[in-house]
Amino acid sequence: MTSETTVDTLIGSLDPPRTIPLDLKGAYLWAFLALAGIYAPPIISESLLRVVFVLPFILFIPPGYLLTAALFPARGDLDGIERVALSIGLSIAIVPLFGFALNYTPWGIRLDSIAVTLLVFGLAVGFTAQFRRRELPEESRFAVPFATYRTSIREEFSGGSASRFDRILSVALIAAVLVAAATTVFIIAVPKEGEKFTEFYILGPRGKAADYPTEFMSGTPQTVIIGIGNHEYRDITYTVETFAVESRFNNATNQSTIVSATLLDRFSVTVPHNQTVEQPYSFRIMDPDTNRIEFLLFAGTPPDNIPPKNNLTDAGYRNLHLWLRVH
Repeated sequence: MTSETTVDTLIGSLDPPRTIPLDLKGAYLWAFLALAGIYAPPIISESLLRVVFVLPFILFIPPGYLLTAALFPARGDLDGIERVALSIGLSIAIVPLFGFALNYTPWGIRLDSIAVTLLVFGLAVGFTAQFRRRELPEESRFAVPFATYRTSIREEFSGGSASRFDRILSVALIAAVLVAAATTVFIIAVPKEGEKFTEFYILGPRGKAADYPTEFMSGTPQTVIIGIGNHEYRDITYTVETFAVESRFNNATNQSTIVSATLLDRFSVTVPHNQTVEQPYSFRIMDPDTNRIEFLLFAGTPPDNIPPKNNLTDAGYRNLHLWLRVH
């Protein structure tokens, strides 16, 4: 064999496959349908189609099936049931590892980062599966026998050698599988109403639970971030009231007593169900005797009168406070 023939053979082996196996085509198509279910307009992203497309994308196709196809390209490596079981098992094992790794990257565990990671991984192992199958003789390559399945199904329902009882049993089995799949999709898409609660928190000016403005000169503007998470299964217009509080600790009763509480601000924000709103809040403390700022959250209209001093923390639906040293 001449060197020119050897080079031509090597280049030919590096050419991309001219035909993509049908099962890999279906996997690629499903992956892009899943992305459509995530990012498409509300027609898809807010319907059952999103669950139908995205769930197999996460639990079966890129992490499991395509990796199995790359690891076992030959027809005799695994039978059909073994491939399906291994695909599901690999998906369950790999997806959490992706999440663990993304947690230590600048992108974090976010919808975009997870979707892109699964897509890139799926395409990489899918292309690997294509090249590994191409290296095998055509009769040894794994291929899903769609034509055989179609012929068997046609014979099953058109009469053939199957008895009437067998045909009825097959129809019942297929109906049971479809009902189970539809029930699973419905439970995921329309989950049972769980515990109702509201998240209420404050962050430092950089959006972290640190660097709070706790010591400053009176009259200087200070900023925190107020976060409200609505899990009440309905849209709610919340009202936040802030108070500048002077309190003193009573050694005799081992309790803090509120000396004065001055209303600083009141504002409202509408938060849809299952969403969180974070917004900056700026304040000024003019009285150096103020040693606490109180944040009260009301799930609706707050009372007209300022709450009694000693019951200030009991007045709101949720409450937070920040201890201060004002000079």
